[in-house]
Amino acid sequence: MRIYDDIQLDYCDVLLRPKRSRLASRSEVDVLREYSFKWCPHPLNATGIIASNMATTGTFEIAREMQKQHLLCALHKHYTAGELISFLEKNKTEFGNNDLLFVSSGVSDADYEKLTAVMDSGLVRNICIDVANGYSPYLISYVHKVRAAWPEALIMAGNVVTGDMCEDLILNGADVIKVGIGPGSVCTTRKLTGVGRPQFSTVIECADAAHGVGGMVCADGGCTVPGDVCKSLCAGADFVMLGGMLAGHEESGGDLCTKYIQTDEVDLLDDKTCALKIEEKQYKTFYGMSSAFAQEKHYGGMKKYRASEGKLVQIPFRGPIEPTLLALLGGIRSCMTYIGAKRLKDMPKCATFYRVNRQLNTIFGNE
Repeated sequence: MRIYDDIQLDYCDVLLRPKRSRLASRSEVDVLREYSFKWCPHPLNATGIIASNMATTGTFEIAREMQKQHLLCALHKHYTAGELISFLEKNKTEFGNNDLLFVSSGVSDADYEKLTAVMDSGLVRNICIDVANGYSPYLISYVHKVRAAWPEALIMAGNVVTGDMCEDLILNGADVIKVGIGPGSVCTTRKLTGVGRPQFSTVIECADAAHGVGGMVCADGGCTVPGDVCKSLCAGADFVMLGGMLAGHEESGGDLCTKYIQTDEVDLLDDKTCALKIEEKQYKTFYGMSSAFAQEKHYGGMKKYRASEGKLVQIPFRGPIEPTLLALLGGIRSCMTYIGAKRLKDMPKCATFYRVNRQLNTIFGNE
């Protein structure tokens, strides 16, 4: 047993230091980046925000909205091969290509069979290989197998939280490593297993390791506000994957329900009668992909050797997703002007952080 006693930080533990800049307006910054990869020979032009391949956020509807803003989407792995191919055909007609979409895969034989059917259609070349424990030997062998089958594919794989594993996965065929264990809003891995690492420190170490061998990282989980996305990009993340920030919208998956909530206000019915006011609010379900709910819904039940590592929550319905995406992009642009970064790729070299004890004043709530 050993203890690493270096300080480990989350996004809430730091703030960015503003710097004198020649950028006079947010309109002067460029949030589009041209990505070139270690293995995939095809460049990609995008703003590196990816909708998570969770069943409630990696939906066809969210994918359409993300592409309109030059953002990416990792489609969840519970669509059938036929559903994916049908969508990809229509999407290519609408957007001209499927360059901003990832097809997700686990590491089982059934996953590989479905992935083969989709990839052989020639409609998509981006693959997201997703397992809960990226330290399993099955992940490296599966990445190697997928790279051999589709040499020109863009392969993203994870999840891990240490530089050594990032290097191993990249050297075995992955272009982008998904980093983060336990930081998600509906993930309970840390609570159940005691395993994990604060996400800000994870991104710093993993980005440094991945870039050293020609790869990239995608920070997966832990962002609660646009400022966290900015911090992640400044810490070295090439891509940032979002789940909870994109959940609860019109285009998100999950059941919509209505709740009637008693407030402290009073309705006057007549001169002598009054009643407590009842407010109607809408909510949408959002759940972790290792939760008992997800296991029941997508896999026919929780296996006896497993335990739930996620939860099911109901979050207030947020309407269309477009305003959320525009606010996210606006936050990134504003951050870039504060730190003097004209290009998205320049954010890490323009960033200086303060360690802080508190980043927000929440006296009037968290909004």
